Amino acid sequence: MSQRQVLQVFEQYQNARTRFVQMVAEQATRPQNVETLQNAGIMSLLRPLLLDVVPTIQQTAALALGRLANYNDDLAEAVVKGDILPQLVYSLAEQNCVYKKAAAFVLRAVGKHSPQLAQATVDCGALDSLVMCLEDFDPGVKEAAAWALAYIARHNAELSQAVVDAGAVPLLVFCIQEPEIALKRIAASALSDISKHSPELAQTVVDVGAIAHLAQMILNPDEKLKHQVLSALSHIAKHSVDLAEMVVEAEIFPVVLTCLKDKDEYVKKNACTLIREIAKHTPELSQLIVNAGGVAAVIDCLESCRGNIRLPGIMMLGYVAAHSENLAMAVIISKGVPQLSACLSEEPEDHIKAAAAWALGQVGRHTPEHARAVAITNVLPVLLALYLSAESSEDLQVKSKRAIKNIIQKCTYLPALEPFLYDAPPNILKYVAGQFSKVLPHDSKARRLFVTSGGLKKIQEIKAEPGSLLQEYINNINSCYPEEIVRYYSPGYSDTLLQRVDSYQPLTN
Repeated sequence: MSQRQVLQVFEQYQNARTRFVQMVAEQATRPQNVETLQNAGIMSLLRPLLLDVVPTIQQTAALALGRLANYNDDLAEAVVKGDILPQLVYSLAEQNCVYKKAAAFVLRAVGKHSPQLAQATVDCGALDSLVMCLEDFDPGVKEAAAWALAYIARHNAELSQAVVDAGAVPLLVFCIQEPEIALKRIAASALSDISKHSPELAQTVVDVGAIAHLAQMILNPDEKLKHQVLSALSHIAKHSVDLAEMVVEAEIFPVVLTCLKDKDEYVKKNACTLIREIAKHTPELSQLIVNAGGVAAVIDCLESCRGNIRLPGIMMLGYVAAHSENLAMAVIISKGVPQLSACLSEEPEDHIKAAAAWALGQVGRHTPEHARAVAITNVLPVLLALYLSAESSEDLQVKSKRAIKNIIQKCTYLPALEPFLYDAPPNILKYVAGQFSKVLPHDSKARRLFVTSGGLKKIQEIKAEPGSLLQEYINNINSCYPEEIVRYYSPGYSDTLLQRVDSYQPLTN
């Protein structure tokens, strides 16, 4: 065979390998082809090509593996069992930037599916190589490495700690300062995933100065970057008072409130989440939010969105109101109660209704004035219907019942309570009767109205257990009226009168 023929054979072989990996990489983008490729044993065919002498074949083989591993955990497991990861990890330190990006993509695709698969990437030494890639000159390599680290860290505190121990956090903070928006996004996302698991991990992020850099990007025009920045700050703030105060000290107020008017709904949601995580800790932090106009801004945000986007805003109002009478009154003054009532009535999802019910209960539980502000929105019958409905989730029933109890036990606005005499079950009815027994002895107008509206008659019809709290309240109510009035409205009294008519013998001359 001549030298020319030998070269032709080698060229044909190279072209065949190139066409093969390109075809596999292309077919792997189509879900309907993945099972066929898997059944054909594609993993064992691609593995040798990672060591090919031709760089483009290596890179395309890695890309194909990443796309397959990204599809489901079975294929990711096959990558692990095929002993492919060690070769990829080795190549991260040795190959060019194109291959590094492809190799990092495979590690990310494997690690994203489960803690076990993420642990497999850690066990093969991937973290040190990925952290080295964060120092690469190529922004695309940094981005690919940060993405892989984020997918590993997001599973649990142990994996997140492994990422921290590998020295990733300071380099991720450097990455959020780079000019490339895509790199900023994924670096912020990785910091968010590390921070979310524990106060200690969040403190690690804080200790390298992340908060100041994240806070500066709240008003960045890129929506996806704002998602990640707000998420990272939320995960830091949620763990403790000290961490929340550090976030506040970065002067995020009133800047963050502008995000509540953003056209992107997820920016709104993450902004509400951040404010919620700060408000929940102390009355002082909630008061700071109120002073900055945060309560009114969140209420406006609730009006402009629907569904799960509303959830953190609803909970934020509940946390603020729970702290004190004054803070609950701030929610009332800002017209928070009608908006929470609207959420309770409008939202189809039980978990959102449950949050609204809880928040309303926190507003109304402080004083008669607070309870009246809630009761006059006609929300009590809605809460009762949700509590009694067999279609309501257990959590919604529990939160509705607690809200009713919280509001009723402080409510002295009797017109709002009277319908409960007709509809409420005994375990709710006792709280209603208890409020009437407190108010009627001291309010002559209320006593008269209670008679003319039919309330006193209804009280006589209630069958309470002798000696029960409900019976005691009924007795207290009855003691507010002359005995003949109570008898007049008691069941069977008209029959007694008729019997007296029948037995009456008129006087005759």
